[in-house]
Amino acid sequence: MKHQPEPIDRLLRAAATVPNEPAPPMPFGFETRVLAQWRATRTGGDLAGITRLLRRVVFMSLAVIVLGSAGAYRELSQGDGATETLSNDYAIADSAIGGVFEQ
Repeated sequence: MKHQPEPIDRLLRAAATVPNEPAPPMPFGFETRVLAQWRATRTGGDLAGITRLLRRVVFMSLAVIVLGSAGAYRELSQGDGATETLSNDYAIADSAIGGVFEQ
């Protein structure tokens, strides 16, 4: 049976065969752009993200409140017909319960 080399040994041997060439130079201004973007995201990045999240939550909450209020107002402004039928149902149920206990 043939002994298989460890994966790390194979990796190190393969890396040793690669010629050692210098890295190509960076494009002009690349380092400045990277540092400027890093500084822009670093300062207040977490606070700005939390602020955006809270703002979205507040707007969604306000939308739900407005829609719920509009629906409640619409239901209440439809007239007294809805409350009369509801009170009649309670009166029927109350008289049925009262009739059972009177016997």
